[in-house]
Amino acid sequence: MPQAVDRFRSSTLGWLRGTLAGWGTILLLLAGLIGSIWALAQRPVEGWAWLFPVALVAGLGLLLAKWFANLATIYEVTDDRLILHNGIVRKSIDEIELYRIKDVRIDFTIINQMADLGTISITSSDETTREAPLVIRDVDHARARREKLRELVDAARRNRGVREIDMVHEDIGEL
Repeated sequence: MPQAVDRFRSSTLGWLRGTLAGWGTILLLLAGLIGSIWALAQRPVEGWAWLFPVALVAGLGLLLAKWFANLATIYEVTDDRLILHNGIVRKSIDEIELYRIKDVRIDFTIINQMADLGTISITSSDETTREAPLVIRDVDHARARREKLRELVDAARRNRGVREIDMVHEDIGEL
């Protein structure tokens, strides 16, 4: 079995510190926690104070949902494959041969850049990405991981003697 070069999953902590949705969840948690403590200190509790515990539970629910979603998929990169381990109870494994990868794209917002977080999109000739690119969200150190993946793709192509050729139809758009 090939040795893993990199093994990672989408980062829940990165999502919290590097996205507007994460910042909103943190604010919801803080408002719910501080408001709940304030509401408990008040005797008797005022009419709208019930919103604080609801905000706290909603924030915890969002955080747990994101954590479970990130827990469900592990990405493993070897010298010749990108392996996706999906599932918690019912598991599946999918592989993309690195020499089949056509494009590795990285997207990030200003907030993502501050947190060194990004979204990696992979397009390949593999069945896994036939319908749509494989999108890996909330990746810590996304720039470095993308660059390492590009190096491994180039090495895998050299080892197999594979070249990427784009086919363009010259007659597209002519009537």
